[in-house]
Amino acid sequence: MSDDPVIDLLNTPPKVVNIGLEGFARDLQDEGVKVVHLEWRPPAGGDPELARLLSKLEA
Repeated sequence: MSDDPVIDLLNTPPKVVNIGLEGFARDLQDEGVKVVHLEWRPPAGGDPELARLLSKLEA
């Protein structure tokens, strides 16, 4: 370990939390990177009008 945290970071294997597209996680895993994949989709599937209506239900 060095006295420089940036150098330590660059010399440490990456650990990744992948949110959303599973293909990104698979690609990283294929390269030997430790990955935790989290299934996530935008609220209302990304439809802004539906998201606005759903937000009224939560209030």
